[in-house]
Amino acid sequence: MTKISDVRTKTADELQDELLNLKKEQFNLRFQKATGQLENTARVRQIRRDIARVKTVQAQKAAPAAKAK
Repeated sequence: MTKISDVRTKTADELQDELLNLKKEQFNLRFQKATGQLENTARVRQIRRDIARVKTVQAQKAAPAAKAK
């Protein structure tokens, strides 16, 4: 599980990379679930929430930049 304080310290590029990695893991977990190989079902929920955390911080960082224009 990713802590929000860890996510906030990352740059925009790092956040984008983190989001890409989380989405790949989410895809793999969905694939495992479909094939009946998923062992840690709680991980699906953790990944979904981590994705939400990253997207939230991205939006927060983008808001001041949009206001400055």
